[in-house]
Amino acid sequence: MKGLHAEYLVDRDGKRKAVVISVSEWEQILDALEEFEDIRAYDDAGQNPSEAIPFEQAVSEIDEGIVD
Repeated sequence: MKGLHAEYLVDRDGKRKAVVISVSEWEQILDALEEFEDIRAYDDAGQNPSEAIPFEQAVSEIDEGIVD
């Protein structure tokens, strides 16, 4: 990711143990991960086609928590 300004917390031996980034950079990372998950779900759906269902049924299942 371009422009990432990470700082590291190190132990007594100088080994990196944690990363500190700004909230805005963390939000950018979360957005990128969410987009990646969407792309992955799209790819998976294309490889495993299923029977089509009516739009209203799909919305109902999502609202009921049956589908992620």
